[in-house]
Amino acid sequence: MNSAYDTMSSLKQDAAFEFPFRLRQPLPAKHKRCVVLLHGVGGNEMNLADLAAGIDPHTLVIFPRGPIDIAPNQFAWFRVAFTANGPSIVATEAEESRRRLIHFIEQLQSAYGIAAQDMVIAGFSQGGILSASVALSAPECVAGFAILSGRILPELKPHLASRERLAHLRVYIAHGELDGTLPVVWSQRAHQWLSELGVAHTTRLYPIGHEISATMQTDFLAWLKQ
Repeated sequence: MNSAYDTMSSLKQDAAFEFPFRLRQPLPAKHKRCVVLLHGVGGNEMNLADLAAGIDPHTLVIFPRGPIDIAPNQFAWFRVAFTANGPSIVATEAEESRRRLIHFIEQLQSAYGIAAQDMVIAGFSQGGILSASVALSAPECVAGFAILSGRILPELKPHLASRERLAHLRVYIAHGELDGTLPVVWSQRAHQWLSELGVAHTTRLYPIGHEISATMQTDFLAWLKQ
């Protein structure tokens, strides 16, 4: 498996797009589909390069950078504090990132000639949270989404699309049973919520903490090929 670092572009900072981003051009240059990968809090757009290395080389892969600068080369989609009562988020920032990401996806589709049915959004931790937020509120933008060690925000409820609009989505949920940052109960809640919404999904648990293991990565890539 070749490293995606070798084929990733320099950071694109273009006023025509909501966020700075890097991309991995498909080989050959004519892409068949597109995957948007979102990093977690405190990360950056390079974090999921190794995950991207296993994606079909005919796929255009986009790596956006979160808008909130929290430390040198560390970014977030919204600020969050981990308390004894669970994560406490800055809800206005999460909502702003959700709205901007929907627009960003529309910009990508227009610029690169991508159809919504050929696009998947996925992410780790906070990136998975935003992937769910985008797809469940604007399902016409994507074919599916994946949450890797993340959750679905309870704050998303007022923005949920109807069951009819959500019916085409395909979802992958992967979570560590030993996750001390976002406990595994969040994946169980996501599973229950998606079941109630009638959204087709796969949920898999792993004997790991807050991370992406080799097995989780392999399973995600297998789901993506479907």
